[in-house]
Amino acid sequence: MNLNGIKLTWLGHATFRVETPAGKTVIIDPWVMGNPMCPEPEKKVKKVDVLLCTHGHGDHIGDAVEIVKQHNPAVVGIYELCMWLEKKGAKKTSPMNKGGSQTIGDIKITMVHADHSCGILDGDQIVYGGEACGYVIEFSNGVKIYHAGDTNVFGDMAIIRDLYAPEIAMLPIGDRFTMSPREAAYACNLLKPKTVIPMHFGTFPLLTGTPAELQKLAPAIAIAEMKPGVTLS
Repeated sequence: MNLNGIKLTWLGHATFRVETPAGKTVIIDPWVMGNPMCPEPEKKVKKVDVLLCTHGHGDHIGDAVEIVKQHNPAVVGIYELCMWLEKKGAKKTSPMNKGGSQTIGDIKITMVHADHSCGILDGDQIVYGGEACGYVIEFSNGVKIYHAGDTNVFGDMAIIRDLYAPEIAMLPIGDRFTMSPREAAYACNLLKPKTVIPMHFGTFPLLTGTPAELQKLAPAIAIAEMKPGVTLS
């Protein structure tokens, strides 16, 4: 896996920190402080320029409000989620919708489909948070990464391959609430990435899928099993 100057850190579950070639810090699905897989030294966010939110479930935006208050990053998400975050204090939202692209700093962000629910737990109520999504992120060095968010496999992953051709795909494999390794292996056939980074597994006992199962089902794909807190560069 050639990241060509990008630094990529898995913080557990579906949360990643990405440091771009220009030195900007991107956090995808900001759930760090309450994330049981996130190493203790990483629970205090020191810097963030851009937040990418795939959907409004607590294990994906659990610390978004606190982070925007502390760091005032650009916040990218589907329109309804951005409007909710504005009400919670976000000052630099950059809403979008599926099929759209925008450039922030040295990254081009394209929002793509995900097959999942998206209610936001706000106090004791669940409010509408738009639809769940994924992102294809293209860096100034030409590297393209696909973060699938929480999703089932869907046939239009082939469109993501044809239009954007991401070399690296971050895919959920835990089962129960997302794809299991079986569905993720089928997703690999549709996406044809060079490398897959498994995510959304092992956080809780219910999330039973493992990278080893995925590798067995998709032997031709390079599976990069990351450890929380470890940085690839």
